[in-house]
Formats: sequence, structure tokens, C-alpha cells
Amino acid sequence: MATKIRLQRGGHKGYAFYSIVIADVRAPRDGRFTEKIGTYNPNTNPATVDLNFDRALYWVEVGAQPTDTVRNILKDEGVYLMKHLRGGVKKGAFDEVALQQKFDAWKSGKDQAQNAIRDNEAKSKEAAIAKELEAEKKINEALAKQIAEKKAAEDAAKAAEEAAKVAAKAAAEAAKEAAKAAPAEVETPKAEETATEAPAEA
Repeated sequence: MATKIRLQRGGHKGYAFYSIVIADVRAPRDGRFTEKIGTYNPNTNPATVDLNFDRALYWVEVGAQPTDTVRNILKDEGVYLMKHLRGGVKKGAFDEVALQQKFDAWKSGKDQAQNAIRDNEAKSKEAAIAKELEAEKKINEALAKQIAEKKAAEDAAKAAEEAAKVAAKAAAEAAKEAAKAAPAEVETPKAEETATEAPAEA
């Protein structure tokens, strides 16, 4: 029975999440499996891998064939490097201590590279957030300016209206005062005065 190390899809639409499983080559992709040795989440940067290293190494050493994607995952996790180093120990090229030193040095370099990727990702996110905040600030300033201009125009119109009301009231009061100060009408002469002023008959 041929044994494969492959991914079994989980998660939901638009967010795939995979289990790394040992399964018979004839079993369907998401069907029965022999053992689950880890998980793989490609939605993060870098991708998150949770692997049972010892079991993965065991299955690789007994001849289980990984798919291309799983092979790349196992290489990134150092499974094939450890297999190679253990082969060197068996051949007497170096001992277990040297093996562990070589593997730790590789692991340290890999961790530093991943940390650099995470730092760059965090910095880019911070820069994007700062840029978004700056753009939002400019929009808010433009809106505040528009509101201030509109309020100033309304205040000017209100002041002009008040000034017009005051001017109209002052004009009305001035007209009333002028009417009070005007002289009384000239009286018409009496009838007796007119009679005496008439010429005498001949």
C-alpha cells in the first residue's frame, strides 16, 4: 500500500485551512487518513505551520511520498535537512552533537528570516494605517473648512438682516419724530374779518 503525505482541506470558502495527514494514495483528498501530523495555514505572512516534527521525520524516513506542496513545507521546516544530517551520522561523517549544532544554526537563520518578514509586514501595515489616518485627517480638515465657511456666510447674512431691521426701525422712528415736529396748519380767516375787509357800497 503506497502511503502519501498530503494536505486535507478545511476552513471555509475564501479561507482555506489545511491539515497535513498520512493517507493511502487511493483515499480521496478529504477522506480517511492514517495519522494527522500537523496543520498548514497559508492565510498568514509567512504561512503558519504547526508540525509534529518527529512524526513527519519518521514517515519521510520510512518512505512515505509527500505531494509537492507538502514537500516544500517539510523542507521549510527542516525535515529533509534532518534526514540528510542523520544519514551523515550513520555514515560516521560527524556525531550527534555536530548534527544538533548544524540543525540549530540552520533553524536560527530561518527564524531570523521569518522574523524579518513579520517585521516588514508589521511596518507596512503601520505605514498603511498612518497613510489612511493622514488621508482621513485631510478629509476632516476639508469638511471642517467647508462647515466654517458655511457658518461664516450664514452669520454674515444674519448680521446683514439684523442691520437692515435696525435701519428700517431707525427710519420709521425718524419719520415719526419729523411728523411730530412739523408746524400746525394755517387757520382760515373768520367771516367777520372778511366782511369788514370788503369794500363799502357806493
